[in-house]
Amino acid sequence: MHDLRAIRENPESFDRGLARRGLEPMSPTVLDLDSRRRAAQTQLQEMQARRNEAAKEIGLAKREGRDAQPLMDEMAQLKERLPQVEEEEKALGAELDRLLATIPNLPADDAPEGPDETANVEIRRWGEPKAIENAKQHFELGEALGLMDFEAASRMSGARFTVLKGGLARLERALADFMLDIHTGEHGYTEIAPPLMVRDNALFGTGQLPKFEEDLFRTGTDHYLIPTSEVPLTNLVNDQIVATEELPYRYTALTPCFRAEAGSAGRDTRGMIRQHQFWKVEMVSITAPDQSEAEHQRMTQCAETILQRLGLPYRVVTLCTGDMGFSARKTYDIEVWLPGQNMYREISSCSNCGDFQARRMKARCRPKGEKQTQFVHTLNGSGVAVGRCLIAVLENYQQPDGSILVPEALRPYMRGLERITA
Repeated sequence: MHDLRAIRENPESFDRGLARRGLEPMSPTVLDLDSRRRAAQTQLQEMQARRNEAAKEIGLAKREGRDAQPLMDEMAQLKERLPQVEEEEKALGAELDRLLATIPNLPADDAPEGPDETANVEIRRWGEPKAIENAKQHFELGEALGLMDFEAASRMSGARFTVLKGGLARLERALADFMLDIHTGEHGYTEIAPPLMVRDNALFGTGQLPKFEEDLFRTGTDHYLIPTSEVPLTNLVNDQIVATEELPYRYTALTPCFRAEAGSAGRDTRGMIRQHQFWKVEMVSITAPDQSEAEHQRMTQCAETILQRLGLPYRVVTLCTGDMGFSARKTYDIEVWLPGQNMYREISSCSNCGDFQARRMKARCRPKGEKQTQFVHTLNGSGVAVGRCLIAVLENYQQPDGSILVPEALRPYMRGLERITA
């Protein structure tokens, strides 16, 4: 959500930020609704004040024996008109709120400008992509091992689901445990086991609603399956005032994620890249406003640590303004090297949302001994997507005979298994 006062005071700056995202100016529409609502509020207050005055004047006129009928007629007109003005004020306020709820966050000043992913800026690389002759993609490797079954998943659930078996099922579990151990044991994140179903207010708070409802799975009880544990983790401070001295809060969770993938028709239809259900280790930070930029760098490095320990080559890119998510003001994507595709693919996205989500959630902080509060800043990042990390391990550690070498860092989680075979 946006600061309405800031839009009033500097509409040009607001529109410049939207222009950097490739959007048309919105301040004229916002300010017109705001002006009409405020006019209705003023009219309502004046009518209520006049009603109170007229009531006193009617009583005085009756006590003094004067004709009170003109005042009583005026009072009747006020009683008839007041509900209409109240309804008008509420309707204008609701329309303004709906409009503000659909406007994305403004990009940070140092976010590179551009229309789409072609304008993203690479900032560093780690590791050298392995030269693998006739490299296979993960689904070819998994099916040849007999441990990745898309046909069985399709029979019971349809497209974009996978059944993992044996060594690959264990490898997926090992990856998740490995990530959680590093984030909790080394990076200072508190592990959370959150609800997997949330109400619409939680999704509104993090920006998935109302704009992206088509990408969500809704239950028959008016709950939604979480598209990412960013939603419940960030909402831990929903409608709270926390002590500034306690920040930052750092949370991590392993959860399944559920996404309709409504806008991905025809994209990544083979394999596990884009699924309706997948596992992800998420990182969320709640910070004071002056901490979030440094926390953004730290969070990105935490995600990078996972790939470094696994020996997976990757690169980090800064997303341009046309490729950033709805709630983000700045985003770093970490893209892992996939030999089977001969390209880098996103495995983690770390975003600083500033106070955008906090305004929607009414999440604030207050220094000890002070009355004034301020909105917290929220950050989220994959630490990392477990399924995509499984894909990266399969493709980077594939052997000529079709087996998969287990990275040394994972062997303690695999009971010492060094190689996955058919």
